[in-house]
Amino acid sequence: MGTSASKSQNHVRSDTNTIECNGLLSPAALNSLLPHNFRNTTKCQAPPPLPPPGETPPTPPLPKSQSAPPPPAAPPSESTPPPPADSISSAIQSVEATTYTNPGPYEHLTGSVRGLTTLDAHDGARINISKQLSPYMNIVHSFWLGTTMIPEKTKSYSCVAQVADESGRFLYARVDPDRKSVDGRLHSPILGGLAMGKIILSVSEDGQSDQLLGDVDLGGETFTANLKYGSAAGGKMYGVNYLQALTPNLSVGGEGLFIEAQKACMANYTASYSGTVARPSSVTADVWEKGSGDYQAIGTYNAAQQTVGLYYKRVVTPKRVTLGAELQCQAASLESTVVLGAEFQLTRSKMSMTLDGTGKIQSVLETKLGMAPGSPSLSFTGEVDHGNDSMRFGYGMNIGG
Repeated sequence: MGTSASKSQNHVRSDTNTIECNGLLSPAALNSLLPHNFRNTTKCQAPPPLPPPGETPPTPPLPKSQSAPPPPAAPPSESTPPPPADSISSAIQSVEATTYTNPGPYEHLTGSVRGLTTLDAHDGARINISKQLSPYMNIVHSFWLGTTMIPEKTKSYSCVAQVADESGRFLYARVDPDRKSVDGRLHSPILGGLAMGKIILSVSEDGQSDQLLGDVDLGGETFTANLKYGSAAGGKMYGVNYLQALTPNLSVGGEGLFIEAQKACMANYTASYSGTVARPSSVTADVWEKGSGDYQAIGTYNAAQQTVGLYYKRVVTPKRVTLGAELQCQAASLESTVVLGAEFQLTRSKMSMTLDGTGKIQSVLETKLGMAPGSPSLSFTGEVDHGNDSMRFGYGMNIGG
């Protein structure tokens, strides 16, 4: 009995396995005693044998649930076409080329060319002292000494006061004690900012040059207009002008003026064309700055005087070199005058020169004496008239800002 009991304790019998473990149950025996639903059916494979010394072990295969990473993308070839041009920049350029702009006031149409062909050349010493009394008011004292350009005088003094605010109102007054005259201007927006109203006043001791004018400037996206009414030259005066942009480059306009005292009616007609010269093939794009080659051609006709005027302006280098030309011709007598002008802008100075058909040369050199705002500026002017065998020179200084 003792022998059979000990044998039954050392042997565990089941329907599927008979495991002898010297009193301990192996994991396989425990798994056989569990219900079928809880049995572990995972089979463990034996580890692969170690490789011989000196060899790299093989890479184990990936499970079916994982996939191999995609191969790296091939580098782009040199024959890949460049990306298309920026469509936004192309659209902006096309819009700018076809956009109508306001042509500006009729009176200022030839101002950009006249600034190149008509210089303020003077003799003697001219000094302007400016004083800012407030953010809205400025006073200027002007002295002109040792000049021969004023009849029967060698000196002159005048005082100018200017007042302006953010709303666009502007007041200007000039007092000349020598001439005993007062000149004034008043600008103010009217009609809710749709128009600009102006009052121009001039009073003198003898009354020969007294005038009182009222102007109204109108402007739209493609046109400007002006109406005048007042008293000048001893009678009433009526005037109107209109300037219209027909294309982005072409503008045409006209002006009519009637002076009642003289029973004279004057009419002027103007046409202006602006454009850009194409970049020469010999000039690279990095050297050809934006604005290079811009030009403006203007033609005017004065019916009362039968005078034809031609004006031309050419920008060689933006903000550096600008050229201008002016031609005036009398249709009846065929007499003409021509003036060529050039302007050279440097870092702190500007040089302007003109040459007319009679051989008269004028030049003006302006320079800043400091970099801070309001720094004084110094100017030198000279004129040599070979036809009349005369010369004159002068200098000027602007102090304050």
